[in-house]
Amino acid sequence: MYGTEAYQGGPRQNGGTRMAKQTLIGMAGAVLFALGSTLTGAHAEERKVGYAVTVTGASDYMFRGISYTDEDVTANLYAEVNYGIAYVALWTSNIDFGALGPWEQDVYFGIRPVTGPVSWDLAAYYYMYGNRDEGAFGSTSDVDYVEFKIGATATPVTNLTVGATVWLQPDQGYAATENISVEGSVSYTLPKLGVFEPTISGLIGHSESGTNDYYTTGYWLGEDSYTYWNAGLKLTADKFFVDLRYWDTTIDDDLADSRFVLSAGVNLLP
Repeated sequence: MYGTEAYQGGPRQNGGTRMAKQTLIGMAGAVLFALGSTLTGAHAEERKVGYAVTVTGASDYMFRGISYTDEDVTANLYAEVNYGIAYVALWTSNIDFGALGPWEQDVYFGIRPVTGPVSWDLAAYYYMYGNRDEGAFGSTSDVDYVEFKIGATATPVTNLTVGATVWLQPDQGYAATENISVEGSVSYTLPKLGVFEPTISGLIGHSESGTNDYYTTGYWLGEDSYTYWNAGLKLTADKFFVDLRYWDTTIDDDLADSRFVLSAGVNLLP
């Protein structure tokens, strides 16, 4: 995301982008209202406490098609506690991206309700970063920011899952401009090969950012909008998994060039 110089004047305004963002935010509000209305009349489901812990290593840390480890290896840990449809989760990783590093810690709060054939994931994300220069415009906390997620998946036929996700990012000064990212995904589970369960999947996304006093030529490596995508094969055997994935974007930068990323991990819980 970071990669532009500071701007001392007022922010530029992009009318078309702002209108598109207002439309998407309105759509997101309508979805949340409809979902809330549906859940109000639904009977309470059985509630119980659950846990999930996953450790993963990868040849690169890709965030929406951009390398956040300067094209180097990464190791991360995901831990979740859930109760009924509600969950809280932590995700931590090494990072090397501009002034950011050497670590990233994310906190998620969300719910995963189901309405008919649609499974939802509605959450708030808080991204926290180590900051080697303690902030070009202030303290370390200046690089931490909040983002909201509205995700939905469905399985129209056996083994085929399709999904759509909207990420809403308010303007937070030096940490983040106003931004909307929209993603579509598809995955298909193939017949088992011995102990392995193979799944092929792909994702395409598009991000549109605004401007503020700090970002005037683009929030994403100097770009105010770009498209990213990936496709790959994942092999799962019991609690272990290996994933080989091709990534690319429309950004002309070494950190966003096409590449294959190999990752492997283990689900420690459940």
